[in-house]
Amino acid sequence: MRTDFFLAFNEMVEEKQLSREVVIKALESAMVSAYRKAVTASAAQHVEAVLNLEEGKFSIYAEKEVVDSVVDDRTEVSLETARQFNPDAVYGDLVVVESTPEDFGRIAAQTARQVIQQRLRDAERAEQIGYFEKKIGEIVSGVVQSINRDGYTIGLDKKAEGTLLKKDVIHDEERSIQLHKHIRAIITEVKDTPRGPQILLSRVDRKFLYRLLEIDVPEIFHGIVEVRSIAREPGARAKIAVSATQPGIDPVGACVGMQGKRIQPIVKELCGEKIDVIEWNPDPAVFIAKAISPAKVIGVYLSGGKNTTVVVPDDQLSLAIGKDGQNARLAAKLTNWRIDIKSVTEAANDILTAYDAKEDYTVPDPEQDQRVVMLSWENFFVEGKETPDEIRAIVTKKTDGYPLTFEESEKLNRFVDRVEKAKTAGFNESTVRETVRRLYQAAIPSEELLAMSVGEVGLPNFVVSVLRYNGFKTVDDLYKSVKVDPEEIFRLQGTTPSVMDDIASLVRLVEDRRSAEANPEPEARPEAEIETASETDDSAADERLEEADRVLESAAAEAAESDDKITDSPAAEETPTEETEAEEEVSFDDLFKLIPVVSDIDYGDDFADPSAESDRKKKKKGRKKNTEIEYDPDSDSTVVRKKHRRGDEDWGW
Repeated sequence: MRTDFFLAFNEMVEEKQLSREVVIKALESAMVSAYRKAVTASAAQHVEAVLNLEEGKFSIYAEKEVVDSVVDDRTEVSLETARQFNPDAVYGDLVVVESTPEDFGRIAAQTARQVIQQRLRDAERAEQIGYFEKKIGEIVSGVVQSINRDGYTIGLDKKAEGTLLKKDVIHDEERSIQLHKHIRAIITEVKDTPRGPQILLSRVDRKFLYRLLEIDVPEIFHGIVEVRSIAREPGARAKIAVSATQPGIDPVGACVGMQGKRIQPIVKELCGEKIDVIEWNPDPAVFIAKAISPAKVIGVYLSGGKNTTVVVPDDQLSLAIGKDGQNARLAAKLTNWRIDIKSVTEAANDILTAYDAKEDYTVPDPEQDQRVVMLSWENFFVEGKETPDEIRAIVTKKTDGYPLTFEESEKLNRFVDRVEKAKTAGFNESTVRETVRRLYQAAIPSEELLAMSVGEVGLPNFVVSVLRYNGFKTVDDLYKSVKVDPEEIFRLQGTTPSVMDDIASLVRLVEDRRSAEANPEPEARPEAEIETASETDDSAADERLEEADRVLESAAAEAAESDDKITDSPAAEETPTEETEAEEEVSFDDLFKLIPVVSDIDYGDDFADPSAESDRKKKKKGRKKNTEIEYDPDSDSTVVRKKHRRGDEDWGW
């Protein structure tokens, strides 16, 4: 009996792919239902079943009332029997006692079969739902079991079936999917339906591409390379933005692999889908320029509301837009920006049209319900750089199909780039800097400064407009945002980094005010913090020039003294003492460090025969006493000349 029970129990566990505990609970629940049906027990009565695996038998325990005389043994029990299970039982207590009917195995076999099957199905369904809910967003592999009008049925683990709809299959992949073919997909959703768990699969989801990268690129799996964004048109093309979390790592090279060995298996899995891997950049302009690749970009010009204008060369316009606008759509999805792509000729035409119509470039100010002029039409052209007639002639020549010279192309590109930058960031930087400088000099308490609106600070109207457009109404709003994320101020649209750095100094001003209020001793803020970079560079350059002049004067004086000391007297031919030699070496080293030495001497003869140690010492000393130094003030250098003595003849070197 025990052997047969164990065989049947293990077979059930193996067949249903359930744990032993789940199967035991299902069998016990079925036995309880069989007992209730066999003895017609009340639903309010507590009944439990216990399986003895050692003997392979079930025991039923039911709750009964302790009475003096048992009338209904289904709900009543004698005091003697009750005390076998609870020694403290008294009349009137409810006691759980064993109530296994005689020949209960035969009764269970007849009445509990359907109940056992139902309990096992419920346990199997719960096991499947719990298992696959944890795998949502991950790749699973299965076998195609059937093909119908709506899609495909995929056999998965735990004897579950997944549904792969035709809309979730890559285009032109349907003809290659056949019965009994292994296929990989990502789990997108798990539903509990009356007919069982419904597991929805997909091969067109962006996460499917991400999981494939995670499998084939170890750097992504270990977090060394991070996938920032994915834009995909299944079966056609995809763009992936990646970045490295550690210095010295090439994220694009890690994803592509040597000769494309890492990306090629993914392309094959996605039925030849072209994949562009680009490096993510925190600067939106740089990131958008890379997202437009492989097209070259002249300039990216950000504006409010996540809108941007991209200007490309005329011959790159079709490449930037792509077939049916595919490249532009993917770039917009990848960067989460609305991108307007223009050719340089089209952008120049728009500027000329606005100039002829005398239309200023304005932006809305939500606080004042009006538009603020960012760039006047009178400032489209700068005197001395270009004229409207020159630009109009270049545009007409390009429109008529004539090739432009290099100078004409560069002039047109510079003109469009300057005007577009002025339109999206047309700030007077000196005005902003002067405003911040004045606030530094004014003794405004920190609390009063935080309560001021951005319009009361004294910033130009267009700066105020951009700050309000991005949600900063008071200095306190700006202060809190920058304190949470110091880089937030540099992500504002319609600004330049230099201007935002000046505006961000308002936060440093508030910090200084607070520290000054907490500390009674006033701390003077260095002027260099608000000076321009050009002034700092000029002062540093002046100091370097003065230092160079002092070095040259000192070097000239030392050279003159050395010239006087070196003579042709017989005393000079004698072996110098170690102290004199050391002094000469120090003076020579200092002299060569300070002034460049121009030498016209070939020392090859001095090192011709270094066979004996004594000869080397004599030649070393001889080089010192047979040389002379002359300072040439015209060339600002010291010339070393060598003198040769052969009898009384002077070779004049």
